[in-house]
Amino acid sequence: MPGSAIPDARFREVFATLERWIEDRWGVPVRIRDVPDPFTGDLDGAEIHIDHDLTAEDALFILVHLFGHTVQWNVSAEARALGALRGPGLTDDQLAALIAYEREACRYSVQLFHDAGVTDMEQWLSDFSACDLAYLVHFYRTGEKAPFRSFWRDGSPKMEPLPIPEFQPTQWVARWDGVVI
Repeated sequence: MPGSAIPDARFREVFATLERWIEDRWGVPVRIRDVPDPFTGDLDGAEIHIDHDLTAEDALFILVHLFGHTVQWNVSAEARALGALRGPGLTDDQLAALIAYEREACRYSVQLFHDAGVTDMEQWLSDFSACDLAYLVHFYRTGEKAPFRSFWRDGSPKMEPLPIPEFQPTQWVARWDGVVI
């Protein structure tokens, strides 16, 4: 079962650590709120929003993953455009670009863990990221929102950290549409 070897208290502790790190180091506020279903989180380039009704495990992943996308949106217009794509019906080239975009965001997440001194959860992050990517690829190819955890596999290859470039948080979208399905 995903994350079952990690106590809920550890997810909460790491969430609190990384939330402070993101807010203090990069000036990106993290807002816990009701994100409209079926979304679990949202971002605009200057803020990260996380649904209030998530497990500690899911909230931690959404936090670090949306941080990765926040970095991307603030350093690349191409990344912002990829973040706006919606499936299904994407071309093979669009899907390949989205896969690279998702992997890059996850690599920034690994770096965030390292920078904040979190060294005991890399395998969990790699497994969760692989599950998320498999879910998204399935959705973009089929239009079906299968049960998220059905894509979970333990022991995914560990992701390599990607140094986080300096960036200025900038609001790139004017309203909260929900970007994490």
